Amino acid sequence: MKGPEDDAGLADKVALISGGGAAGDGIGNGRAAAILLARAGVKVLVADRDLVLAERTAEMIHSEGGTAAAMASDVTSEAECKALVEAAVDRFGRLDFLDNNVGIGSRGSVVDEKPDEYRRVMQVNVETMFLLSKYAIPAMIKTANGGAIVNISSISALRPRGLTTYTTSKAAVIGLSQAMAVDHGRDNIRVNCICPGPMYTPMVYARGMTDAARTQRTNASVLKTEGTGWDVGHAVKFLLSDHARYITGQVLVVDGGVTLQAPERESQPH
Repeated sequence: MKGPEDDAGLADKVALISGGGAAGDGIGNGRAAAILLARAGVKVLVADRDLVLAERTAEMIHSEGGTAAAMASDVTSEAECKALVEAAVDRFGRLDFLDNNVGIGSRGSVVDEKPDEYRRVMQVNVETMFLLSKYAIPAMIKTANGGAIVNISSISALRPRGLTTYTTSKAAVIGLSQAMAVDHGRDNIRVNCICPGPMYTPMVYARGMTDAARTQRTNASVLKTEGTGWDVGHAVKFLLSDHARYITGQVLVVDGGVTLQAPERESQPH
C-alpha cells in the first residue's frame, strides 16, 4: 500500500480519528485523514457515533491494503473517550496521533440561541476534544517519541458571520489547541489546529444544497476552487508527520483564500 515517497515518520505509527465516518462513500474531513494516514503506513482506529459509518471508512482502508479498525463511540462521554484510547493501545500497542473531528453547527445570535443548545454545541465542539486529549496524551507520553494532535476548528472562528455559538465554540478550539501545545511541548507532543473553509463534504451536502449555493461557496474562494475533505485530510497528514516536527500551537487555514475577502453572513457553518 505504501508508495515510494517518504512516509515522513508516519509508518507503523497509530492514530485515533474521531468523527472518522461519513455517509455512504462520501469523503468527510475525518475519513480523508484516516485514508491518507493509512496510505502512509499508519494504523488507524476510526471512531464515530455511527458504527456503520466508521466501519465503511475502515473497509475503504482495508481495500487498499491498510490497517484499520472501527469503533462506535459517543465522545461527549468521558468514559467512552477513555475506552477509545484504551482500545487503540490494546489493539495496536501504542498511540501516536489524535485527530479531533467531531463537531456540530448552529445558527443565530446570543438573543436567538437557546441556552441548552449553546451548552450542547460547546460540549460537542470543544469538550469532546478536551476529553479525548485528556486520555490520549498520557498514552502518547509512553511512546519513545511523544506524539501529535490536530484539532479541527473553522474559519468561523476567525471571521464571525451570524453563527455566534458555532463561532464561539470554534474559537475555543483554537485556544484549547494553543494551551495544550504550551502544556505538553515538554512531553514532545505537538498540538495544532486546522480551520477549514467551505468544504464540500457529506455533512454539508446531506442537508441539501442547490447548484447555485454550491457555486456561490466555490466562488467565495480566491482560487474559485471547491474545497473537499481531501484538502483537510492532507493538512492533517502534514501536521502529524515529521515534516511538521518544528510546528506546534499553530492555526492552519485551509480555505482557498476565502478569509482574504470581505465576509458575508451565511446560513451554513463551515
